[in-house]
Parts: sequence; C-alpha cells; structure tokens
Amino acid sequence: MTSRLINKLAPLIIGIAVGNSAVAASAGSGGPGTAFSKHSTSIGVFVGSGSAFNDDYTILGVGAGYYLTEGLEIGVDLERWFSGKPAITKVSPQVRYVFTRAQGIKPYLGAFYRRTSFDDFNGVALDDQDSFGYRAGAYFSSSNGVSVGAGVVYEEYRDCTRVTDCSSTSPEVLFTFSF
Repeated sequence: MTSRLINKLAPLIIGIAVGNSAVAASAGSGGPGTAFSKHSTSIGVFVGSGSAFNDDYTILGVGAGYYLTEGLEIGVDLERWFSGKPAITKVSPQVRYVFTRAQGIKPYLGAFYRRTSFDDFNGVALDDQDSFGYRAGAYFSSSNGVSVGAGVVYEEYRDCTRVTDCSSTSPEVLFTFSF
C-alpha cells in the first residue's frame, strides 16, 4: 500500500522540487544553455519504491555527473533502499551520451556498473552483488538548466544463482539540474 502511494506521489513531489529549484540550479552557471554542455555539472535526485526479499522498499537517491564534452557525461548514483529488511545501498558509476543535435527530443544511451550492499539480515551477512547494464531513452524538455526525460534500464547480475533472477528491465524517469 505504501509503495503504491509513493509511486503516485513521487512525480508530484519531484515536479514541485524541480520547479522550485530550477533558478537556483542554474544561477551563476551560464543560464539555459548549460544542459548537456561541455564542462557542465548535473545533479539528480530520485524517490521511488521497489521490492526485494519479499518486502517493499522506499528508495531515495542522488546522482551527480560531469560533461566531458557536449553530450558525454560521466557520473555516479547513490541509492538507499529502506523501510524493508535488509536495508540496501547501491553505488553506480556510469557513462551517458545525449544526442544534443537532435531538435526537440534528445535521445540518450548509457552504460553502468553497480555495486549493491546489504545490511545484515536477521544476524546473517549477505554478500555484496555486482551488476552491469545499459539504459536508453530521451530527454523531452530542457530549459533553464532543468531536464526531464524517460527511458528503460536493463541490468544483468554477475555470479547469478538459479534462485534469483539474473537480469531485470525497468522504466526510469529523470529530472536533472545542470549548471
């Protein structure tokens, strides 16, 4: 029940945060042309829900990136899954390319590595898990240093056992601030 409520409220909360933070994110940064530009920095915040270990989780995360050249971003995301047991932490270095010459909608492609750590579960230490994957999607609007996009993420787990799924595919919605 809580997960469904969070899924419905998260876009509203993030939308309000994006609207209230847009001016601050681009202040002193060269204004509207900074999204996806060489030497610009991006910050993203995300809220969501997920399921693991037959439990529902609230997910909070933050990501930061740096554009090496126009459209080519390197970055890292940090997620914390809580309100379920065990608590889960995910760290994901990544690379993403945004096709900036496209008019209007700007497609993106990316790849990542992810390290997942688990808190002790009823006194049992769980092994960390490694995965890698890719993402594809598009940014639909970009103004005043704020970008909104959506896409799909494919993730494959290393050292997978027959007891668990070895891969997953999920949607993503992106709200980023560039400066």
